Amino acid sequence: MKVILAIDSSAASESVIEEAASLPWRPGTIFCVMTVVDMGEWEGLPALIADAKQGAETLVARATGKLRTSGCEVNSEVQLGLPKKAISEFAHQWQADLVMLGSHGLSALTRFLVGSVAQAVLRSSPCSVEIVRRKAVPSESRRDGLKMLIGTDGSECSVKAIYSIANRAWPRDTVVRVMCVRELLPVESKAIASAPYAIYPESVVNEIFDRARIRTETAVEDARTILNRAGLALLDQPKEMPVGDPRTILLDEANAWQADLIVVGSHGKHGLNRLLLGSVSETVALHAHCSVEIVHG
Repeated sequence: MKVILAIDSSAASESVIEEAASLPWRPGTIFCVMTVVDMGEWEGLPALIADAKQGAETLVARATGKLRTSGCEVNSEVQLGLPKKAISEFAHQWQADLVMLGSHGLSALTRFLVGSVAQAVLRSSPCSVEIVRRKAVPSESRRDGLKMLIGTDGSECSVKAIYSIANRAWPRDTVVRVMCVRELLPVESKAIASAPYAIYPESVVNEIFDRARIRTETAVEDARTILNRAGLALLDQPKEMPVGDPRTILLDEANAWQADLIVVGSHGKHGLNRLLLGSVSETVALHAHCSVEIVHG
């Protein structure tokens, strides 16, 4: 597995290094600690660029030193350019499997006006991306394992995300919760929620509901089978899966459960669709209170 740790001098990047150093990794894992000297800030100031590059090299050297204690191979990369583009381009060039980077917690307005590096990498990365956030509970008062919430809808991208998690090493005592949120069907919309049977034949409505229920149950059961075979501990499932907006429900459940990591697959929504609605994966990644990994197919 090839993992890029994209860092800068912020506290958010310290969390990236801490997270990578604390996790078990399978033999053969290769890290590349990367930082980009932002030419948008220093363009036209060659003396300052030289100083910034020297500072970046010192930053990367310090981070690689921390990671080498894990026993994994660690490389480094310092580039001049625009972080929003350079990270994804290097991930493609280096054929990375995962990019880990921190979140600076931009406000919704700032993110709308100028975007964030994390958001740009989420949209353009050729591989999986984890947005790392510092754990709210001090490490000395925590259990050894992680509390991992995996969202699935039974789609191909969700199955790939589950296999990705199953094939990785995780800390002892990690516990996994699988969720499949059934989105509201047309016959359940507010306009006709009071009397769907008055518009559609009862047999049709019942069949639609049954098929939706079976899809969610099958998605969860398939995910649990894959994860159980990998030896991961699974929480007991509730009898019924929640119904509503997956973005809101996943975020609320992760917050209430105090999850350490949310994992979802990416459907690769592009263009106007994402601008107007936002994808489930991107919304969860940008607004969660914990780390989020988006697995790209």
